[in-house]
Amino acid sequence: MAASLEGDRDGGDFYGPFWSDAKDHVAGLSNLIEQTKIRVAKNKARARLYPVLASSFLEMWNEKMRWRNEPFEFAPKNVKAQLPIKELGTTIKIENTASLKIRDGTHRVIYPYFYEMPALPEAGARLGFWALEEALPDFNAEDFRIIDMQRRAYFRYAEVGLTGNEREQFLERYDVLLKRWRKLREERDAA
Repeated sequence: MAASLEGDRDGGDFYGPFWSDAKDHVAGLSNLIEQTKIRVAKNKARARLYPVLASSFLEMWNEKMRWRNEPFEFAPKNVKAQLPIKELGTTIKIENTASLKIRDGTHRVIYPYFYEMPALPEAGARLGFWALEEALPDFNAEDFRIIDMQRRAYFRYAEVGLTGNEREQFLERYDVLLKRWRKLREERDAA
């Protein structure tokens, strides 16, 4: 989940091209291994992580996510939303999901977590599910999935659930991150 502060548009998206290729692979439009080679050839900064991500995703897709062998249709429309957090003056952007329509008419909305460190703990996935549920009220929370690409971890709402205090935890943790980010930004600008 990306966050934006008003006026902040710096930086690129290292993981976006990989995730786009992974979604194209699921849709049957390309081969993730071949696309990864092309991405690495174009940008050597991707040489270490993109092959790891491709291997992790393919193992997860082939062994965990498709193990039920349930017929599906890849939904090319990106499910996205914004979750304003007025108390903190920020907006959480839910974007770049993968969406599948299952034969029984249900959906799967898959949200990726790419980062090497820290690993996404169950408590973190729970906060992610809370944010998805808040931002996407038209979807059934049971249809959300969060995947930790680096560790091939697959979180389902039905297994993680909510405890009831996720909003408070989310706001507290996010506030700490915002304060840290602002301090680093001030230090950078002062240098």
